[in-house]
This record gives sequence, structure tokens and C-alpha cells, in this order.
Amino acid sequence: MEDLLDDAEECATLLEEHGSPLNVLDFSPLARNASELIDAAQQDGVRLGVYVARKANKALGLVKAASAAGLGLDVASLAELRQCLDLGVAGDAIIVTAAVKSRALIRLAIDAGATVSLDNADELDDVVMESSRGRSRAKVAMRLASSDPSIPPTRFGLTATQWDSALAKVDAKTLRIEGIHFHLNAYSAQDRAVVLREALGWTDRLRVAGHPIAFIDMGGGIPMSYLADEGQWRDFWRSLAADGAGTLTWRGDRLGLTDPEAERPSGTLYPYWQQPVRGAWLREILRAPGINGETIAADLAKRSLELRCEPGRSVLDGCGMTLAQVAFRKSTSDGIPLVGLHMNRTQVRSTSVDFLLDLRWVRPADAGQPSAPFHGFLVGAYCVEEELLMRRRLRFDDGVARGDIAAFINTGGYLMHILESASHQLPLAVNVVRGGGGWVRDEIDMTL
Repeated sequence: MEDLLDDAEECATLLEEHGSPLNVLDFSPLARNASELIDAAQQDGVRLGVYVARKANKALGLVKAASAAGLGLDVASLAELRQCLDLGVAGDAIIVTAAVKSRALIRLAIDAGATVSLDNADELDDVVMESSRGRSRAKVAMRLASSDPSIPPTRFGLTATQWDSALAKVDAKTLRIEGIHFHLNAYSAQDRAVVLREALGWTDRLRVAGHPIAFIDMGGGIPMSYLADEGQWRDFWRSLAADGAGTLTWRGDRLGLTDPEAERPSGTLYPYWQQPVRGAWLREILRAPGINGETIAADLAKRSLELRCEPGRSVLDGCGMTLAQVAFRKSTSDGIPLVGLHMNRTQVRSTSVDFLLDLRWVRPADAGQPSAPFHGFLVGAYCVEEELLMRRRLRFDDGVARGDIAAFINTGGYLMHILESASHQLPLAVNVVRGGGGWVRDEIDMTL
């Protein structure tokens, strides 16, 4: 990212060739990020299977990089599964976790030998029906919804008791239950330790019933930190809490802030600074108390269980950024300065209410005359009043020129693709990947 941002003319050439916005990707950090998790588990005697969340970035370069690093893939749709198989990923290196699974998806997963994470009893019926039609025996993992009162309610999975009841009604010959899978919202290591203890106990009961449980998969939600400086994160929230005039954000938006002393606001906003992350976070889980007075790591090892996870943004840390060109400068009718970019708000956003990194600003040689320095807001291409690309007020110390380039940093995990929209019939952003000494268009743009 730093190399490219140091070359303003190359940034401009890429946008001229591919349009604005442009997603620029280099997946070389992925293997290093995954190794941090694998090494942390090995230090505590645990085998860790890393299945990269395909939905975190749609580029086929992600599949190639994960496969080359010996990692598995977590897929959430029929298209994602087909793409992985077409690129030569073995079925036993794939888990299908789609929240809603079509018969076609289930059918292809069974035929390919992929593991299907079962979410509910109706889905179980579909898998049994497809498996009983002369196909291979379905490999499944039961998605566990925790019964522990300390764990927030979830829409995903069923309790162990509910699953035991559902499984009693099906022909065991149609299924091979190989694992337990769960999904937790947010990033709490303590919550994952709670559900791992629950899953370990259920593993013992399922094995007694004759099911060859080989792994527990704790899903995604492995934290990363976008900011190196905790002070920046704390200072921003303190400043927002004290902002009586409501000038730091668009029309005084509180960004979910309810408690000025809280570590982060409530609601849907990613903690852009947090600790611990990745390896240190995983060690905290593995060294938590297990179910028989030992650690969770010891309980996993004693049962010869593989621990699995499905990271997205945490292994895509450092893998990409989004470039967009300035379209205009103006003010609202009540005098708020605006900078319009050739992009829309869905092209650099996840479920988080805002993108909380400062931009890097690039000025090519042929950019127009810059304005005087000012404070203002970034807006996008959709014809709605709330089309804010970032809800924070930004300071433009060097002014803004038409032809300037805004660089949204570290968007490779979720921020590029999870919510992207082609409303107004505006084209989706092109994706280029580093290759052959330059930048080549990712093959996903040829298939969609």
C-alpha cells in the first residue's frame, strides 16, 4: 500500500484504465496472518484448521492465495462453492456455512465431499433427502446455539438438546457427523471459551452415540486492529462525547455513542482499535479453564480434536485498499463543505456504521488547482441526502483539487464487497491484483 501511494502517477493511471472506485489487492500478507494463528495454537499443543471466509472478499485471488498457503475455504453461497471447486480446491478443504442453503448448494456440497454446517431441522431434512438419493454420505457439522445464559441469543444453530431430538428422527446412515460448529457475534475471547466448553461436553456425548466428531469449529470473529495508536481511538470518542455543537460528525451523528467512558460505542460499529488480536487472542481462549480442571487446549488435545476457525478480515489485514477520484467540491445549502467522489457509500463499508480510518490523499501532477484548506465531508454518487462516504468531518490541510485521489486504507476484508451495490446502474468497482510485476484484473470481474 505504501509503495503504491508513493507513486501518484501510477494511482492515476490505474484509475484512468479501470475507473473509479478501484479495489487494489495484494494477498501476500494472508499466509503470514494465518500462520500467526496456527503457530499460537501449536504452542499449546492444538491443531488449528484455518478456513478463510470467502465472503470477506470476492476476488478469486483470495481463493488462490488461501489454497497456495494450505488453508481451507469457508463458503456462503452456491457461486462461492463452484468458484472454489473450479479453481481446484478439494472438497475436504471446504466448509459450507451459508445461512440459507438451496438444494442445489447442498447437492453440490455432498457430491464434492465438502462439509455442510447444519443450521436447523428443515436444513437437516434437505441434507438427508439429498444424501439418500444415491449420493455420497453427507459430511456435516452441527451448528450449536449456546444454552449458557451468559451468551447473547443468536439466530444461528440449535441447542444441543434440540439437535439431539432432531437427530433421533433421521437415518444415521445418511449423515456423517464430523464436527460441531458455532458462530458468535462480536469478538469476545471469554464468550468463545464458554461455548467451547459446551461443545467439548457435547462432543463426548455424540461420540458415545457413535458419531466420529473430529473437530470443533468456532467460526469467525477473530479480532484485528486497524489502528496502531490506542490514544487516537480514545481521543476521538472523548472528543465526540464533548462535541456539544455536533460539528465533528454529519449533522451531529453520535455513531452509536451512549456512554462517553465506554471502550467503544454500542451498536453496529467495528472496534477499529482493539487488543488482543489474532495469536494473542487465540492463546487467551486456549488457556482458559476447560471442563475438567485443565485448559481448553488440554481438553482439545486429549480428545484428539482439531480446532477450526473461519477468519475473514483478520487474515486479510494489509491485503488491499480502495482508490477513488474527486468529482467535485461544493457546499450544502446551509454552508457545509462537501467533497464528492466517484463512488458510492456501499463500496467501502461493512455492517459497521462508519469507516473509522483517516484517508491517505494523493495528488497526481495533472490534478487541477487545489482549493484553500478547509474542513468538510465526503459524499458519494447515490441520489439521497444521507449519501455520506464517511460520517466524520475531515480536515483537508492542502485543500482539494479535481483529479485528487482518495485512498481508503486496508479495505481488503469485508469493506470492499460485503455490501457493494450497483444501484442507479452504476458499475461495481473493478478489482486488480498484484501479479507479474504489475496489476492485473482479477478473474472475478469476468465471471459476474
